[in-house]
Amino acid sequence: MENEQVRRNKMIALAWRNAWANPLFRKKTIVGSICLVIMLAFLPLFFATIEKREGIQFHDILLHRITPYDVSILTFIIIWSMTVFLWIRCMQKPAIFLVALYSLILLFVVRMITIVLVPLNPPAGLIPLRDPISSLFYGGPQVFITKDLFFSGHTSTQLMIFFCLENKKDKIVALLATLTVAALVLIQHVHYTIDVVAALVLTGFIVRLGRRIARY
Repeated sequence: MENEQVRRNKMIALAWRNAWANPLFRKKTIVGSICLVIMLAFLPLFFATIEKREGIQFHDILLHRITPYDVSILTFIIIWSMTVFLWIRCMQKPAIFLVALYSLILLFVVRMITIVLVPLNPPAGLIPLRDPISSLFYGGPQVFITKDLFFSGHTSTQLMIFFCLENKKDKIVALLATLTVAALVLIQHVHYTIDVVAALVLTGFIVRLGRRIARY
């Protein structure tokens, strides 16, 4: 008699076979994957250009009251644990995968637009966020980008995960991760308060559009 895990694996495999048999799902998966790869390849050049630009540094009342601390390790653990968690859910359900794929693409596009339109210099007291994985998209493990500010990519990515997940318990975990990361980037002075607030406001609209594009 099959155990529960074997049955679950068969159901997941069947879901992917059925999804891949759908021409629209197949087309959107291929197109989205190509777009994401191209975008990831372009990011180091984009961030290198942004880092050379002069912007505005303004007085942030909240940050002024927070003594900066290096919380890179905790931030790194939360972000990449949630990334793995989302990937597992994506592999279990094709619909979640497609929504996450297009939401991430749109998130990159919107962030690049807002970063270009809102040139900011780093907040006072900023401590570079040391993330060896994210640094690969910035140009290398020793490259630290400090001017990709408006809006917070760390916060918006965690909130995107929250919106993509479907299970109530999963969403609670993702929401807690979002709020924690939002607090941590402020503690480390990696972002202005407005960067975090904007991320919390804009991400829902981005994922909603991603969900519409991902329909099949």
